[in-house]
Amino acid sequence: MGSQEGWAQPNGFCPNGLLPNEAASVTRVLDQERWSIAEERIAELIGCIKPNQPSEERRNAVACYVQQLIARCFSCQVFTFGSVPLKTYLPDGDIDLTAFCKNQNLKDSWANEVRTILESEEKSEDAEFRVKEVQYIQAEVKIIKCLVENIVVDISFNQLGGLCTLCFLEEIDVILKVDRLINQNHLFKRSIILIKAWCYYESRILGAHHGLISTYALETLVLYIFHVFNSSFSGPLEVLYRFLEFFSKFDWENFCISLCGPVPICSLPETTGSAVPLLLGPND
Repeated sequence: MGSQEGWAQPNGFCPNGLLPNEAASVTRVLDQERWSIAEERIAELIGCIKPNQPSEERRNAVACYVQQLIARCFSCQVFTFGSVPLKTYLPDGDIDLTAFCKNQNLKDSWANEVRTILESEEKSEDAEFRVKEVQYIQAEVKIIKCLVENIVVDISFNQLGGLCTLCFLEEIDVILKVDRLINQNHLFKRSIILIKAWCYYESRILGAHHGLISTYALETLVLYIFHVFNSSFSGPLEVLYRFLEFFSKFDWENFCISLCGPVPICSLPETTGSAVPLLLGPND
């Protein structure tokens, strides 16, 4: 089925953390002709679900509207983070906002103030956008969740980690674009969109609020897949294929994934901190 030239295994690199005798199957050479045809079909699919100008304008308008509402409650700055500014959101993806304020006394009262003004907008007939289903979720990270024009909006307070993640991934994307391996029209972002779509719509394993894989954890694993197969991708479909094969053959009982590679779980400190993001197993 055609030549396999250019599909070499990744420079002798063999990822540890895999189940016994699984490394060879994960790094095997694939057929170029067959995958080229499949990648063309996948490009059409990604073209249908990736962010476009109307969806970006709609989400930006909703984000600005909510930012203005929050600013009425108290003096603060409100930023978007996550998949919207990174432009890797799905059609059903939410908008993540976090409000920053120097007044730490607001830590306990901000949620009630924001919920009150959102509920006021929900009842108003003159509101600029339709607001529905306002909820206060008192998890480890407290969140106000609502629907604005049928888009889920999550609002948090002083969550610096989300902005750090955004800056980090944008910087990584720049690095990947200039690398000769990833010079295929935002291959990293297109791969994330495809993999997120499979995890969300097909396998139902994406969603940190439901105890499933977080988007950041997924992106961490995708980055590691790029690191392992640093010269052999034909397109997002192969990235998905490598992702699924690696995910199914990784020893999640004894290892986790960090940006530095597989890490034995037994070697982790009690708290890992935020410097090295980790992807634990599906049940962790």
